[in-house]
Amino acid sequence: MQTYIETLIARQQRLTEQRIERALALMKPLGQEIFHQLPLLLHFNHSELPGFIEGAPSGIKQFHANKKQREWMAQLTLRYPLSTSNQGCILGLYSMGSTSSIGQTIGSDLDIWVCIPEDLPAEKKVLLQQKCNALTEWAEQFYIEANFFLMEQSRFREAYSEEMTGDNCGSSQHLLLLDEFYRTAVCLGGQQLLWQIIPPEMEESYDEYVEQLCSQGIIKRDQWIDFGRLNHIPAEEYFGSSLWQLYKSIDSPFKSVLKAILLEAYSWEYPHTQLLSIDSKRRFFADEPDLYGMDAYYLMLEKVTRYLERTNDPARLELVRRSFYLKTHEKLSRRQGQGSVEWRRKALTELTTQWGWSQATIVELDSRRTWKVEQVKKSHNDLLEALMQSYRNLIRFARNNDITSSISPEDISILARKLYAAFEELPGKVTLLNPQITPDLHEADLSFVEVQDGGINKAGWYVYKKPLIAKELMGAKHLEHNRYLSKLVAWAFFNGLLTESTRLDAVVRQADLNIDKFYQMVSDLRNTFSVHMPQPTKEELGSPCEVRQLSIFINLENDPTETLKMKPERMNQTDADIFSCGSEQNNLIGSVDLVYRNSWHEVRTLNFSGETAILDALKTVLCKMHQDATRPESVDVFCYSKQMRGIIRNNIYQLLAECIELRLKPIENNEKRRRFKGIKIGSTMYGLFFERRGVSIQKLEDSVQFYSSISTNKAIGSTTIPLGDSSGIVIPEAVDSFASEGLIQFFFDDSEDEGFNIYVLDEENKVEIYHQCYGSKDDMVNSINHYYTSSRNNVDLANPDKVNFNLPQFYEVVSNGEQETSILPYRSGQQQCKAKQA
Repeated sequence: MQTYIETLIARQQRLTEQRIERALALMKPLGQEIFHQLPLLLHFNHSELPGFIEGAPSGIKQFHANKKQREWMAQLTLRYPLSTSNQGCILGLYSMGSTSSIGQTIGSDLDIWVCIPEDLPAEKKVLLQQKCNALTEWAEQFYIEANFFLMEQSRFREAYSEEMTGDNCGSSQHLLLLDEFYRTAVCLGGQQLLWQIIPPEMEESYDEYVEQLCSQGIIKRDQWIDFGRLNHIPAEEYFGSSLWQLYKSIDSPFKSVLKAILLEAYSWEYPHTQLLSIDSKRRFFADEPDLYGMDAYYLMLEKVTRYLERTNDPARLELVRRSFYLKTHEKLSRRQGQGSVEWRRKALTELTTQWGWSQATIVELDSRRTWKVEQVKKSHNDLLEALMQSYRNLIRFARNNDITSSISPEDISILARKLYAAFEELPGKVTLLNPQITPDLHEADLSFVEVQDGGINKAGWYVYKKPLIAKELMGAKHLEHNRYLSKLVAWAFFNGLLTESTRLDAVVRQADLNIDKFYQMVSDLRNTFSVHMPQPTKEELGSPCEVRQLSIFINLENDPTETLKMKPERMNQTDADIFSCGSEQNNLIGSVDLVYRNSWHEVRTLNFSGETAILDALKTVLCKMHQDATRPESVDVFCYSKQMRGIIRNNIYQLLAECIELRLKPIENNEKRRRFKGIKIGSTMYGLFFERRGVSIQKLEDSVQFYSSISTNKAIGSTTIPLGDSSGIVIPEAVDSFASEGLIQFFFDDSEDEGFNIYVLDEENKVEIYHQCYGSKDDMVNSINHYYTSSRNNVDLANPDKVNFNLPQFYEVVSNGEQETSILPYRSGQQQCKAKQA
């Protein structure tokens, strides 16, 4: 047995050497240097080396520097020598993911597990994490993304997780994460993985087998890293993991399609799932050659292929093959270049031949960096549909097996917000094509053509990637259509088609628009918004969305001043009434277009026209601001009127600023009258009424109605609060102030008897109250999420295949003392509910 174990160890060391050799071959020279240096920078904590943190743990157990590392250390000129703890606070260092696989590219990031003992003091963990963060920042200077994860040996046995971040999956994956680690891990230094030498047929009795090896003196447990056995994946993990893969698809669409369908394949085999980690271990014990058999990405492709063939899904199988090919960044139609390696080209040549691909298909995929919007839209839609189908199948799997997800409520909330912002299709929302498919969608020419009602084609605006020449446009297919010009321009701009050098043309049938006005509007939009934004932070996603940038475009398509008879030079800023102008009481606002970006980094557009366009626009944008929201970072008003352009713009800007102030200013309990803003439109007086939960519009016919409206405490037509027999319960002001239109919000408010009340606000801010609740809040949150994610209970009848990511948001009402309350995102693990409705 001792000889057998030594044979396995030697085989594992050879495999590690092969993998490191492959990993280095797929890196630039600078990347190779960083790859060699990172283990040394964790082994040592020296003030003259990158990543130094005073007092941080150092020393990797059983670490032996390789030749390159010894050469680098010999070149160092330090004021005092390198030294580290003899004991070593780090058990081992492992890369995972695509490193060394057929899926590794020059731009691949490094995901590194820093394996630590359970008894490392908490303050030392903090310092070690700071050191890892410092090394991440250092590597970024060389355009290398290195992510470090502190991993305790007991993590998977005790089923705990860290806080979710952009790279840390939090509670969304647990044993599925271990499955990926075991099949992709490459040792960069330190102790070996005990799991690797346990025969696959002994996985069920893993602990007993390990105990036998120890008792016979064949191994010493403290010389190995032991994350434990992996004999199955709990069904509860699949939902959270599918959410995580959907989120990761925003930045890595081709890789995520493979991983999402792998989850689907796993669930299809449930409860007798054949894990890839166990498959790779079987091949390791069989001592298979390493061209394909031990390659993590090839194993994933093989597994997904078998599943899609068995389920007769040729469309997604072809998409998976294309995604696999594109993930490698290899270009078989071209000469071997940087980042290209012979062994991978040989493997891909064999695969594409098996798939029956033509040379034209390979050339098309190799030219992805030059794809334009038609190809990108198709690829974007194909990828998204494949991901959503996988997600729907996993939801169906969970429902059929009556499974409750193991992902924490806070992680569901964050992921759902990210997916809602990225994928949810809503009226007015600008759909952003995935920028990872191709980096440049710029078009030299764009023509916008208006079509009136009554024709063959839908009325509205169409955009073409052609100059305005009859023979060019004849028979050409439009890129996009929308009822309103502002939405179409925003779509072209935020997707990168419309740039400063793009030549614009327009065919106007009905709108009050000329080419100069059109160019001005495009220029205003481009100078106000940036195309690219970083991903929203966890804090932003944990709160209701707020308007960050707001632009208002006045009289773009409908300009009443075109036919204005009075002379504008006689009017000035002070006496101009732009909503009831002159003796004829003309309203000079014909159309209002809004473009805004919110704190979830969605871009929305809205169009209002008609007599009350400005009122409707104000009400809509003000209701997007809950009362405790921060003020927008920028507010801009642009006017395109033929006459009185400056006066109209300034008046609208002042009105908007006043209304934002009224909306966001805290409402005092002793206020006797409702806040309002009276606006006369033509000959009719309207009131904008500002309350905690929103803004309402009311037509004021006479002075009696006007006075009663401003002196009452409840708006006519405002929402009611059904309290049943418990009308004594009062909704906390903080809940009212946090109300956000378009969301379902649950607020937990602890009471003195160890129970709690629940305030539920729907998308229209209508409130229901549940009181005298006791039990587990976590169970209730999980049940609610299960209800809303079930395809049976969350179906859009008009589009039954649509996935809705607008899941409920959960909050805690927290007392700050002195009768002050605030709202915090809900965190699981607290005493919480089974409720009876008030």
